[in-house]
Amino acid sequence: MRDSPAVRGPHQGQPVRVAGVPLDSAHAAMVMVHGRGATAESILLLVPALDSEGFAFLATQAHGNTWYPNSFLAPILSNEPGISSGVQALADAIATVRAAGIPDERIVLLGFSQGASLSLEFSARNARRYGGVAGLSGGLIGPDGTPRDYPGDFAGTPVFLGCSDVDSHVPAERVRETAAVLERMGASVTMRLYPGMGHLVNEDEIATVRAMMEAVTGSPAV
Repeated sequence: MRDSPAVRGPHQGQPVRVAGVPLDSAHAAMVMVHGRGATAESILLLVPALDSEGFAFLATQAHGNTWYPNSFLAPILSNEPGISSGVQALADAIATVRAAGIPDERIVLLGFSQGASLSLEFSARNARRYGGVAGLSGGLIGPDGTPRDYPGDFAGTPVFLGCSDVDSHVPAERVRETAAVLERMGASVTMRLYPGMGHLVNEDEIATVRAMMEAVTGSPAV
């Protein structure tokens, strides 16, 4: 499937923050997507825990620190143009990585909360073999009953979905639905619902993402 057509919206022209190995000398890259009310700088705070040899990290920034105004479970049109503009921001970041000579199979997407939902929606709309996709406390966007007839094939892309089983923002059933949709599209999905966890990132999630990164580069995380 082709990437989304180029769009203009609130998130175009926002800065992309970087960390890790310089992109022009990196072996792999992670595109990171922050949550509601947060910043690109805040999602980069995960880098010391995730850092893996050879990785460049690019963190996209939402206009006004919010990708879309309402719950990810709200009707999609009520969250436009934020969703489409956010999807384009991820497409642009990935295009930057590709232009540096890093192929899709060495690109990992990671998002937390609202950023997780945007990352998962982007990957479903643009399915191909990525190095990995990690959606932490999020799920595919739209209300119950939203058609999930995305074209494309993940071709075995490892996908990790981690979330509390009682998250007040992300119903466990939406995480399960997301896992089923992505598996049907050819992803190799690992889903973990953590009993009683808050809306946060835990150590097991970090360890799982680090292992995903290590598989991409063939080098132990450092």
